[in-house]
Amino acid sequence: MPSMDALKFGTDGWRDRIGERFTTGNVRRAAQATADVLAAEGAREIVVAHDSRFGGEMFAQAAAETLAANGLHVRLHRGSLPTPVLSFAVAHLQAAAGVMLTASHNPPEWNGFKLKGPYGGTATQPLYDAVSARTAEVTQADVRPYDPATAAAIEPLDVRAAYYDQLATVLDVDALRRFQGVLVHDAMGGAAGGWVRGFAEHTGLDVQVEDLAGEPKPLFDGRHPEPIPANLDPLVARMQAGDAALGVATDGDGDRLGAVLPGGRPLTAHEVFALLFDLRAQTGGQGRAVKTFTGARLIDRLAALHGVPLTETPVGFKYLVAEMLGGGVMIAGEESGGVGLPEHIPERDGILNAWLLAQAAVHAAESDPQHGGPLGGRLRAIAATTGWTHHYDRIDMPLGSPDDVAAVTAALATDPTEVGGEPVESVERLDGVKLNLRDGAWVLVRASGTEPLLRIYCEAPSESRVSEILSAMQQLVRSRIFEA
Repeated sequence: MPSMDALKFGTDGWRDRIGERFTTGNVRRAAQATADVLAAEGAREIVVAHDSRFGGEMFAQAAAETLAANGLHVRLHRGSLPTPVLSFAVAHLQAAAGVMLTASHNPPEWNGFKLKGPYGGTATQPLYDAVSARTAEVTQADVRPYDPATAAAIEPLDVRAAYYDQLATVLDVDALRRFQGVLVHDAMGGAAGGWVRGFAEHTGLDVQVEDLAGEPKPLFDGRHPEPIPANLDPLVARMQAGDAALGVATDGDGDRLGAVLPGGRPLTAHEVFALLFDLRAQTGGQGRAVKTFTGARLIDRLAALHGVPLTETPVGFKYLVAEMLGGGVMIAGEESGGVGLPEHIPERDGILNAWLLAQAAVHAAESDPQHGGPLGGRLRAIAATTGWTHHYDRIDMPLGSPDDVAAVTAALATDPTEVGGEPVESVERLDGVKLNLRDGAWVLVRASGTEPLLRIYCEAPSESRVSEILSAMQQLVRSRIFEA
């Protein structure tokens, strides 16, 4: 039966299709496993929330009841909640852990079971390994039934004001008071709808925030809720009107950020990370920068420009969390739009980063006032100073079965000597296979840890080269795997 299928914990928790393997029965199994692991650590309190996906309240209730049946005091949020707010709540309330029912930026037919550590961020690998191993052992009969007469309490969660107060300690609120123009927030029908505007209202900022797709919806306003340029047509159209200063977009659960400049040019996630990193480096930030293996060479060059040490990790925000917990980190970011600041919580936070990007716009306008578009101008200045013009894209190729992942690994065991007519100068295998080309471009092939997809990433000095390299690599993959 589907309810007894093995649950695979990937890059960040367990994700599956709603109604197939993602069922209330399996959510209870995962919650029971979580309770078993936390019991060994003496845990007493846990926080539970969900995003705007179909059945979120039902799945969160199932998890909360199972955790409470095992003696854990549960704080449960009623209604959808952004993931970074759930993560903040764990640290703020000094809870042992958090459970977030979300599949983040996956399509709406998916849901997920994510764990948060007591520090308020993505669970580290040892915790995920322990819960994954225990979940494989738990059957429906092992799930402790919920009886409100004997279970621990399930209480409502509300940390909105405390969360906004925390953001105000991280951001330069005085600088934000000088932000000029309209800030458009495209929540993509996700859980962060209204939260960017809410911060302005709570803090008394005289900034006009315009909500786009701000009502949380199970189908995310008909879009794939990942804030990458391909999914931001409504925000691009709004910014083409020319009367707004900055457009920002958050994903389905509000932890990732995308952006569009006035005139309608969408930024890549790498450019967003670069602008936030640049702001931190220019305004007294101390420590290393950390990026995942899919991060752009733009970040490498920016780190060299500012004299900031750079650490690279495998793909997955949990690896960035481990670096932040280890100390000495100024900023950490990934290709998919997640950026974390250690003095906040070791977690992606699209709401914080939306305002941090607005702060970067103020800083750029005041430090280099001759540019009409401050963020676009700052990116051009970075390109001129580093000698690197950033162009990037990604192709996702569906995988039919788990056997295809093994086929990918086997097919790429032999490195190609050229891609798109450019010689391969070196190969890296930290996570997938990255081919570094002679002209400074790179292309990476790896299986997604969250969806049945093969991802092909490319950064090159021109848009045409990105297209050429992606096309050539896609054909190479097809010839080696799907046409073999």
